[in-house]
Amino acid sequence: MCLGIPMQVVRSDEHRAECRNGSESEWVDMSLVGEQAEGCWVLVFLGAAREILDEPRAMQMRDALSAVHAVMQGSETDLDSLFADLVDREPQLPAHLQKN
Repeated sequence: MCLGIPMQVVRSDEHRAECRNGSESEWVDMSLVGEQAEGCWVLVFLGAAREILDEPRAMQMRDALSAVHAVMQGSETDLDSLFADLVDREPQLPAHLQKN
């Protein structure tokens, strides 16, 4: 299984960027999204940026990944706080599955 990790651009050149996820950093291939400014958020799969993210979306993804990590470690965690965008919300089907 491959998970996308939201990472923030620290510095970049034409085809790659040093990106940070917490205290970890790595050089990421930027060929699919182009050169991005310092501070920009990108979604990284297997060492390549695949999508540009806005900061709120990047934070939602980081919270969701933190929740998955906590569950896998068996940690006592308030999962509602990590999925704040889903609390008190009714699930909705995608438009193509909704009745007309």
